[in-house]
Amino acid sequence: MNHAFGATAVAVVSVLTIGIGIWGLRFSRTTSDFFVASRTVRPALNATAIGGEYLSAASFLGVAGLVLTYGAGMLWYPVGWTAGYLVLLTLVAAPLRRSGAYTLPDFAQARLRSKQVRVATSALVVAIGWLYLIPQLKGAGFTLNLATGLDNRLGGLVVAVVVLVNVVTGGMRSVTFVQAFQYWLKLTALLVPAVFLLMVWFGDGATSPADAVFDLPGRSGWADPLSGLGAHPMYTTYSIIVATFLGTMGLPHVVVRFYTNPDGRAARRTTLVVLGLLGLFYVLPPVYGALGRMYAGDLVGAGTADTVVVELPTRMVGGTGGELLAALLVAGAFAAFLSTSSGLTIAVAGVLSQDVLGRRFGGIASFRLGACIGVGVAYVFAVLAEDVGVATAVGLAFAVAASTFCPLLVLGIWWRRLTDVGAIAGLVVGGLTSGSAVVRTFVATEDSGWFSTLMAQPALWTVPLAFTAMVVGSLLTPDRRPPHVTRFMVRLHTPEAVGVDRG
Repeated sequence: MNHAFGATAVAVVSVLTIGIGIWGLRFSRTTSDFFVASRTVRPALNATAIGGEYLSAASFLGVAGLVLTYGAGMLWYPVGWTAGYLVLLTLVAAPLRRSGAYTLPDFAQARLRSKQVRVATSALVVAIGWLYLIPQLKGAGFTLNLATGLDNRLGGLVVAVVVLVNVVTGGMRSVTFVQAFQYWLKLTALLVPAVFLLMVWFGDGATSPADAVFDLPGRSGWADPLSGLGAHPMYTTYSIIVATFLGTMGLPHVVVRFYTNPDGRAARRTTLVVLGLLGLFYVLPPVYGALGRMYAGDLVGAGTADTVVVELPTRMVGGTGGELLAALLVAGAFAAFLSTSSGLTIAVAGVLSQDVLGRRFGGIASFRLGACIGVGVAYVFAVLAEDVGVATAVGLAFAVAASTFCPLLVLGIWWRRLTDVGAIAGLVVGGLTSGSAVVRTFVATEDSGWFSTLMAQPALWTVPLAFTAMVVGSLLTPDRRPPHVTRFMVRLHTPEAVGVDRG
């Protein structure tokens, strides 16, 4: 594509992001503003901001790349990523907000009165945050390389710098406005080119995606919803469903946004609006994947399927019009990297500042230092992890979240017999089993056996193991049940209007 157009798109998005962040800075005055925007974000704005941060590189680029490569079976990813909010709405959103916590470790300690649980939870928040940040920075690298011709590592560095400028200056209050703007930018960036691309497809009488066949193993089936999912497609499908449905509630950057709502009712309304916004967005990426099967099948063999969204306009439209549409898509992709990275940085910085840096640095200073550490470590790993796809890394983050924080939140909110010993047992079992799958995916070569399948999509067995460990550990240690649990459960499940003491 035209590098001048691409560079301009990246520059415009970066300037607008920093500009909106600086504008939002005037509303950030206190430590509470930096952590949770003083809990005053209304449902419509909060839902749009959640949409902005949740729709990451995996959504903007990865879904289309997966559909291009493997076919319709990969549509379970966007379905699961959206439906995960339905589970969140039903089980977690309002009680979590009523807990009064700032972060997941805050909730864990308030519920179980255990420093050990808090330490384990903090470590997992940082680990999941880094695992999710890595693909954002990697995606930014190859997108900037395609748009401007610059080295891949520079794209991740640009995102890291812009994110840090916003986060360290204005915190959650400022980033909320930025992420809301970036949701609408991403939606527009996908929608406008899609209209032109579909017009070209209708006009030239091209073949149907169902008839597109690649000369690569496992790449030919579009019609079969389980095709392309490896040697054990049924297991893989259900494991994807479990990871995406249950992993959403455990993502640190998603959960932290619900602490910014004024009350539990607003948290539920926020979730409902998010469902609509995500459903609207996820109609579009599969369109690019389907068109890519007809016009850009060579990207699969080249190992660059994630670039299909940006490549299609220049292939299908051509000329200046195609270059401009590609530049718009680059702008949307870059906004995806920035918005998700901002939310993750705030989640990681919040935990690092409270549990690691707080004793040596006060309040906002520790938050800013935590943000720098969080982004810096993720950038180093993004440079080192060259062969892991964007959607693959994000999928593993969902699996880890589903195997650790999902059991903790569900049982912590709905089961009064949960103890600190049981919670630690579940977090350790879920963290080690899903974490081993992450390590193997990052270092192992491709294999089609059962063991490889179980490690590539671990949620279907790691989530039940974590729940079992948490329940058994709690039943074996009834004397460890916190004495305040009844009062705390009433607080979680009683609407604010009733007037329960929440001090």
